[in-house]
Amino acid sequence: MPSQAILKSKAKAIIEILNQRFPEPQCALNHNNPWELLVATILSAQCTDKRVNMITPELFKKYPSPEAFAKADLKELEEAIHSAGFYHNKAKNIIGCATELLKLYNGILPQTLDELTKLPGVGRKTGSVLLGTAFHKAEGIVVDTHVSRLSQKIGLTENSEPEKIEKDLMKIVEKKHWINFSHWLILHGRETCIARRPQCENCVIKQLCASSPK
Repeated sequence: MPSQAILKSKAKAIIEILNQRFPEPQCALNHNNPWELLVATILSAQCTDKRVNMITPELFKKYPSPEAFAKADLKELEEAIHSAGFYHNKAKNIIGCATELLKLYNGILPQTLDELTKLPGVGRKTGSVLLGTAFHKAEGIVVDTHVSRLSQKIGLTENSEPEKIEKDLMKIVEKKHWINFSHWLILHGRETCIARRPQCENCVIKQLCASSPK
């Protein structure tokens, strides 16, 4: 593995290029407020953002607030989110999250990872998504499947566990870029570095990628 200084330089160069390609990266999950983003992020586990965005408009009409979700019938909520997969656990977590949010924080989402991860269904990744997108606070780097895959492929980490990948990235990416770094890799992964058919010939960072045929 290259030295940390080399990796920092590499990460900086990647950021400069991807920032030009995607100057205003946004979270792909549609939402109108932080609570909706949290629900959408819970639903997005092992599910595409596109599918989640198909579910949430009607879902948020039926359950417009944490109070409404806390009072939801489990079976009815499972039916509403069925197509997102793992619907039993997701429904249970969403109801539990709403209930605990009302109990612990009077229905107002906290703005630290320690507090957020006390809520059912909210792990470090989900908490980081919420903090970064809704509150513009960088307490970590979101490592989803795209970020995990690209970080390894590019050569920014030798780890495969999300927690370890995040720690590696936090050492080499400037904190001011932590939020957007995930968005940039996700967008690049969807557009060019596609898992089953990477478009290496069209890749804007191929000269910096450890896996790219030079």
